[in-house]
Amino acid sequence: MTPRTESFRSPRLPSLLTLPFGLIPPRLNSAVLAQILNRVFKPELADGELDFLDHKVMRIGVDDARLTYRLTLRQGRLEAARPGARDDLSIEGSTYEFLLLATRREDPDTLFFNRRLRLGGDTELGLYTKNLLDSIELEDRAGPLLGVMNRATDLLARFGTHGR
Repeated sequence: MTPRTESFRSPRLPSLLTLPFGLIPPRLNSAVLAQILNRVFKPELADGELDFLDHKVMRIGVDDARLTYRLTLRQGRLEAARPGARDDLSIEGSTYEFLLLATRREDPDTLFFNRRLRLGGDTELGLYTKNLLDSIELEDRAGPLLGVMNRATDLLARFGTHGR
């Protein structure tokens, strides 16, 4: 893909679609995401490749969807972080940017260095996370979910609202 200019505005979910997300307790969102990621990252978890997150809290903010996930690693498994625990790392961006990352339409370096996905907190944790995301081949693991995410990316690019 060609680099995007600073004037690029990510497609965003229409605000009407995001209203129901605010009704779901954040800890429940985090617990569901942790279960999904435990399956997706099963080989990496078994090999200790996510141990850098042990007892650290990573916050993932999906701006346009008004969603926040807070995850930690305990006893070799990802789980929802306890309320009140301090965030060690934050990753923030729009649904579209996270879909680009998940579907490999953009590499993590491009998304992070162009600040389309923003890292905050512990720089070393951020670098470990970015390198892990860059090294994983999800195509074999995601199966039909990858197709769904690709279609969602296309739809959002076509029908999403633009702006920051």
